[in-house]
Amino acid sequence: MSEPQVVTLGQVPAAQITDGVTMRAIFGADAMLSLVELAPGAVVPLHSHPHEQLGYVMSGEIVMSIDGHDHRLGPGAAYAIPGGTEHAGTAGDEGCAVLDIFQPVREDYRALAENSA
Repeated sequence: MSEPQVVTLGQVPAAQITDGVTMRAIFGADAMLSLVELAPGAVVPLHSHPHEQLGYVMSGEIVMSIDGHDHRLGPGAAYAIPGGTEHAGTAGDEGCAVLDIFQPVREDYRALAENSA
C-alpha cells in the first residue's frame, strides 16, 4: 500500500466466504479490516489460520467457538484470537455483522475481494 485509502465499507463489493457469509474489506500493507455479514443461522466452519484476528460484534448475535469453548456474543462484544487457534462461528436467528481485523493481511481474502470487484 503506497497511498492512503478512504472508503465506505458498506459500499465495497461483497465477497462470499462461505454459504450465507460475505465480507467487505480494506487492505493495508500489514493488516486488513473486514466487515463480515452472516445470514441467520450461517456457519463459519471450524478452522485456523496463522493470522491474529480481532473482532467486534456490530449487530445481531454470534456463537464463537474458540479453542473448544463456546461464547455467545452480542453487539459490543469483542474477541482476540491468536494465530493458529481453532475457531468457528454460528450466527443467531437474526444474523449478525462483525468487524474483523487480521494481521498480517489474509492473502486468500485479498484474492476473494479482487475477484468480486
